[in-house]
Amino acid sequence: MSISSSLNAGVMGLNVNSTRLATISDNIANSATYGYKRSLVDFSSMVLQQRTSAYAAGGVRVDTFKDIAATGSLISTGNATDIAVAGRGLFPVTDNGGLSLSAAERNLMLAPTGSFYADQNGNLRTQSGLFLLGWPADSAGEIGNVSRNSGVSLQPVNIATSQYIATPTSRVDLGINIPADATRSTATAQTYTLPVEYFDNLGRAHVLTFEFTPVIPGSGASNQWDVQIFDGAGNPTTSIGDLSLEFLDTSSAGGRIGTASASNGASYDPATGMVSISLVHGPVDVFIGRPSDSSGITQLAAPFAPTAVTKDGAPIGDLQAVEIDEKGFLQAIYDTGFRRTLYQIPVGDVPNMNGLRALDAQAFSVSASSGNLYLWDAGTGPVGSISGFALMESTTDIAAELTDLIETQRAYSSNAKIVQTVDEMLQETTNLKR
Repeated sequence: MSISSSLNAGVMGLNVNSTRLATISDNIANSATYGYKRSLVDFSSMVLQQRTSAYAAGGVRVDTFKDIAATGSLISTGNATDIAVAGRGLFPVTDNGGLSLSAAERNLMLAPTGSFYADQNGNLRTQSGLFLLGWPADSAGEIGNVSRNSGVSLQPVNIATSQYIATPTSRVDLGINIPADATRSTATAQTYTLPVEYFDNLGRAHVLTFEFTPVIPGSGASNQWDVQIFDGAGNPTTSIGDLSLEFLDTSSAGGRIGTASASNGASYDPATGMVSISLVHGPVDVFIGRPSDSSGITQLAAPFAPTAVTKDGAPIGDLQAVEIDEKGFLQAIYDTGFRRTLYQIPVGDVPNMNGLRALDAQAFSVSASSGNLYLWDAGTGPVGSISGFALMESTTDIAAELTDLIETQRAYSSNAKIVQTVDEMLQETTNLKR
C-alpha cells in the first residue's frame, strides 16, 4: 500500500534529519577548534518502481562528509611553531607510536594547522599528540632527492640535536686594494699584513694571515707582488701557500689582476678566481679575483685598504629559536645570528580532498576515495604556502549552523507529523472492522 510507503518515508526522514542534527552539533561544538573542517550532509531522493494505479514513496537517504577542501581564516599568534597552510593542502604528522616505527610502518596523517612545541626529547608535537614530520636537511641546508609519493623520506622533526652548532669556515673573499706606488723603484720595501679571523670545525677562532710584499725593480714599476699565507692554528711561522701576482697597467684594465700563480701547497683557478689552501681543520677557498676582473684584489694608486674582506662560518652558537618560513623550511636561529636549515616541511595534496578519512585531533589520512598523496614544496603547484606564527580557524559559520538547526528542527517535526498522520489513518482502517 502507498500508505505504508508513506510511513517508511516519514521514518527515513526522521533518520536523515537526526544525522543532519548530529553534524550541526559537531560543527557548533567545534566552532572554536583550530583546524576543524565543517561536517556536511548530502540528501538524495530514492525512487521506487511506480505502478500505474498507485504511487509509492521512496524516501530519502543521507551521505555525510567533511568539507576538507574548505580553508579557514588564519589568525596571528606569538608562537613561531604555530603553523598553518595558507590555501590548499595539508602538512604531514604522525602519532606517538610513529616515533619508534620505521618510515614504511609509520602511521602517516595530514593536518591543516597545529600549535607545536618541543617535548622533553626535542620532538615538535601538539597537545593532542600529533608529531610534525619533515625532510631532514644536510649541513648545507639541502634536502636532496626525496620520495614525494609516500612518507618514506619523512622523519619526526627534532630540534634537541641542534642546541649547539659550530660552522667551520670554508671560503674567504678578499676585497682589498694594495698600493700601486709600492712597486716603483723609488719605493721603500714594506710588507703589508692582513689578518683574517676564521673558525674551525669545533667553533674555535683562529687567524689566517696574508703578507703582501711588493717586488721593487731597479727602475720603473714592476706591478708585481709576492703573497705568503700563514695559518695561526698550525705553525704561524711557516707559509702554507705562496702567490705571485702581476697587475695590469692599461687604460682598460688598470689595477686588475693580469696573471696569478700559486705554489707551496696552494693552487689557483683563473676561471673562478679561487685559491685553494689546506688549513688544519680542512680545505678553504680564498677568492682573490679572476684575471682582468674588477672584484677581488686590486692595485691602484691608493693606500692599502681591506675594503670588503668576508668569510663564512660561525663560532659556537646556542639555539635561541626555531622558525618556519613560507617555503616550509624550518630554521634554527642561534645567538650568534647564524641560521641553519634543519628540515623542510612539505604540503600534501590528493585529487579528492573531501575523500580523506577524518581522524581525531583535526587529522586526516589517505583513503581509496581520496586518491594518491603527493608531497609538494610549500607554495608550489596547487598547494599554498606555510604560515608561521599563525593558526587556522574552524570553517564553521555559527550563523549558518543555527539557520540549518532551525530548518532541521522544522523538517524533523514535519516528518514526525507524517508518521503521526499515517498512524491515525491506519487506526481508522483498523476501526472499520468494528
